[in-house]
Amino acid sequence: MAEWSALSFSSSTLAAYQQDPQAVGGSLLLSALLSALPLVTVFVLLGGFRLKAQWAALAGLAVALVVAVAGFGMPVGQSLLAASHGAVFGLFPILWIVVNALWVYNMTVATGHFDVLRRSFGSLSSDTRTQAILVAFCFGGLLEALAGFGAPVAITSVMLMALGFRPIKAAVVALVANTAPVAFGAMGVPVITLARVSGLPLDQVASVVGRQTPLLAVFVPLILVFIVDGRRGLREAWAPALVCGVVFAIGQFATSNFVSVELTDIVASFLGAIAIVLMARLRPNAVWAAREPATARASVGASAGTGGGDAADDAPVHDSPADIRRAYAPYVVIVAVFALAQVPGLKGVIDSLKIAFSWPGLDVVDAAGKPSSTTMFSLTWLSTAGTLMVLAGILVALLLRVGAGRAAATWWRTVVELRWAILTVTSVLALAYVMNASAQTTAIGLLIAGAGGALAFLSPVLGWFAVAVTGSDTSANALFGSLQVTAANGAGLPPDLLAAANSSGGVLGKMLSPQNLTIAAVAVKMEGEEGTLLRKVIGWSLGMLVVLSGIIALQATPVLGWMLP
Repeated sequence: MAEWSALSFSSSTLAAYQQDPQAVGGSLLLSALLSALPLVTVFVLLGGFRLKAQWAALAGLAVALVVAVAGFGMPVGQSLLAASHGAVFGLFPILWIVVNALWVYNMTVATGHFDVLRRSFGSLSSDTRTQAILVAFCFGGLLEALAGFGAPVAITSVMLMALGFRPIKAAVVALVANTAPVAFGAMGVPVITLARVSGLPLDQVASVVGRQTPLLAVFVPLILVFIVDGRRGLREAWAPALVCGVVFAIGQFATSNFVSVELTDIVASFLGAIAIVLMARLRPNAVWAAREPATARASVGASAGTGGGDAADDAPVHDSPADIRRAYAPYVVIVAVFALAQVPGLKGVIDSLKIAFSWPGLDVVDAAGKPSSTTMFSLTWLSTAGTLMVLAGILVALLLRVGAGRAAATWWRTVVELRWAILTVTSVLALAYVMNASAQTTAIGLLIAGAGGALAFLSPVLGWFAVAVTGSDTSANALFGSLQVTAANGAGLPPDLLAAANSSGGVLGKMLSPQNLTIAAVAVKMEGEEGTLLRKVIGWSLGMLVVLSGIIALQATPVLGWMLP
């Protein structure tokens, strides 16, 4: 067993730092206001000055370091060590998951199998309302599960245009559909991050999120049908929309609570798509089940790096059953690999292969003098989703006959495409770890806890706001996960409920984020029309947020408290 446990690294030049949430003038209010500066910096630079995410994150990190040292008295060395701890966690396991998931997708694009998959979706139904559900919600959910970080919006927007959607409608449908799956996107990265920064067990956090976002999933396909075809769409296609939403919700709940966090959206997306296909077979004469031959225009390319694509020739393309099976095979392989990792007995063995140690030189104790959990680094290097994706990717490469050299080149190209996302994520997590270690997050949380019972209603709003600005549920959880727990403990509310609410509320801010709006606009060749898209989606975002906030507020009471584990 490769485990390093509680390794101790000490340095005579780095004194232990004791957290004090009231370090600024002995006032919690002043401490919290100063602590908000790093977050305000990020939000203002992103939303007000429209600075690129990576530079806004780096600026926020710089401010967090200054506040930690000058405001909270944290030694410079300890502050920098906390930042390095967060940055490394951003690389392993967070970006390790994202890079390898997107690598597998890029191999399917490079070999042409993604185009086969797109044409297969087009042949399932020629009804635009059904296509919106299948492509934007089900396949988009699968892409969110495997890659996330804007890839679902980019890819499904292009696919919808290839199926005949007008550009603006394709973009709006893709943006609204990219909601319910987000909390468990990128192989569970947002929830994994939330558990890590909040200090709560992953199973506990995932279980509660899995009892909130499925409630959104029930209604999202109905909203998509309405966006595509208004009231007539609801009258004629409510049945497949409702069935898909309910089946997706059940799959998301069951998988997140009883099977695997990483597989949640994969299972839910597959089940939702299968439900529609089975309904279409049972009701072949229904208007929403109208089919066309499995022949389509030649491929429309989609690049995960740019989200763009250009129509090719109009020559018809016929895909053989063998081609279609190979196009679906990579996703079957991924599910099989992750399912195998959950087998009792085997799971215990691979989970035991762990690297765990106290971060070298980082010595932080809480206000009570107890060692802080912010100093520990832990990585189950074999069972982590990123490593499992590597194993799945090797099998996919063999299946699709991608040579070792080409597979390696595709992996490196994926890293290059994600270079700015890598800088952004590592910077945001470094910022979060500095704020957590220096007690900045604790100060904000203790102040917010004064909201009392209203905190349960406001907690998803905080996550929504963070994702609307940062464009990432992962980043929002890194920023506010610990804060939500601190606030919950101070207000006497369940900490897992509010931590989960941060992620669940955050998914509704995804469609408003400048990054996602830009990705959608570029994908459908509407550069500069982000404001138009924003006006189309903001009502849906706010409406669903109010409903979700009300549900979470009731989950904090006996009215819906029975829903919690």
